[in-house]
Amino acid sequence: MAVSLPNGILWAVATAYAAALNVTAASNASECALTVANGLAAGDIVEYTSGWSRANARLFRVKSPTAGGLVLEGFDTSNTTQFPAGNGVGSIRKINTWTQIQQVMDATSSGGDPQYQTFSFLEDDYDRQIPTTTSAQSLAITIADDPTLAGYQALKTVAQARVATGLRASLPQGGFIYYNGIFAFDETPTMSKGNVMQVKSGCALQGRPVRYAS
Repeated sequence: MAVSLPNGILWAVATAYAAALNVTAASNASECALTVANGLAAGDIVEYTSGWSRANARLFRVKSPTAGGLVLEGFDTSNTTQFPAGNGVGSIRKINTWTQIQQVMDATSSGGDPQYQTFSFLEDDYDRQIPTTTSAQSLAITIADDPTLAGYQALKTVAQARVATGLRASLPQGGFIYYNGIFAFDETPTMSKGNVMQVKSGCALQGRPVRYAS
């Protein structure tokens, strides 16, 4: 059993990507192997797009790269019902640059709650439920107002672009969480007497977060 405090988390947003690389094959395995001509290194972070909807708009860490392929660390595609064989072709693109978001005051997640379908048969005198999907998930990040900071300007830029962009949380106890979403940014600071002026950014996630323990 363990508990953790968020104190010391570092947040960063992706601000530069390499050109996309074509993926010509993807394996069904406990860790998915991609066939792709690349010059990537172990530890690089890539965005994966393919015919597998459960993989789209997610970020993964590169493992065991070779001249003709790589492994997406921790990405289990062994279930061929969820990941039909042959549908993993697509593309990857490496995140070249991360820009730290300084002076983060608060970061909260919302959504991601299980959804259920309620039903009953004509002969029943009670209802049943089965799980369906999870609700849309988003992150709200509040930062102390300072337009001179690189992170402030980076959030402003990616919000204007309105395309899925990577977000990284570096955890103080070790490990990382990678998100990918469409950003919004409100430059109007809060102005309450005696309180730090703050601005807000939101990230509407386009795929499930990916977490690595170290």
